Amino acid sequence: MAENDFQKIIENDLAAGERSYVTCGSARTRFTEKKSVFIASCAHVENEAEASAFVSRVKAEFPDARHNVYAYKVGGGGVETVRFSDDGEPKGTAGMPVLDAITKSGIIDVAVVVTRYFGGILLGASGLTRAYSNSATDGIAAAGRVCMVTARTVNMCFSYDRYGKIAKILESYPLLREEPVFTENVNLEVTVPVSKLSQFVAEINDATAGTCLFNAGKKGFFNIE
Repeated sequence: MAENDFQKIIENDLAAGERSYVTCGSARTRFTEKKSVFIASCAHVENEAEASAFVSRVKAEFPDARHNVYAYKVGGGGVETVRFSDDGEPKGTAGMPVLDAITKSGIIDVAVVVTRYFGGILLGASGLTRAYSNSATDGIAAAGRVCMVTARTVNMCFSYDRYGKIAKILESYPLLREEPVFTENVNLEVTVPVSKLSQFVAEINDATAGTCLFNAGKKGFFNIE
């Protein structure tokens, strides 16, 4: 990629600004209410297709369960979409409480499935609502909070004698990096928050006297800690 093309991409990223949202990791929790077992499965998903696939996988894990109630909210990077299902439970007592738990948590790009094994004792509408809400809340809490920010993946190519200086710069930035590939030169892929990218590139250029070659890769949301 020509230097001016790469620089233009960096300038556009900086002008667009950095965006962020909070999602979750993965977890599974369970509790028992009047002999009914509630199992909450929670996962980060990036779109509706991933959410549907996750729901299907959980249902396949528990094919003998009476109910696999679910809710998901996706769209951290764009248009928000929500879906929920009572999966045979009385209307409003299951899927909506799970979705409410997601909404109250403030996270997005998440799918939660609450599997219920009926224990023989009826819980009533209020009891069901409370149990599904508590189960989903426990699962979301166990999954933790993960911050996603807009970042750009950059491919770098530089000579071996520059590696030491570049390694020090890498340690001073919040970024993701792959293992370097050593050929005639050092090839390294890093993912840097867009708010830090212009400064990062400038430091690398200073450290390598402008000899490092850059190629812009994917821009998207990444968890960079």
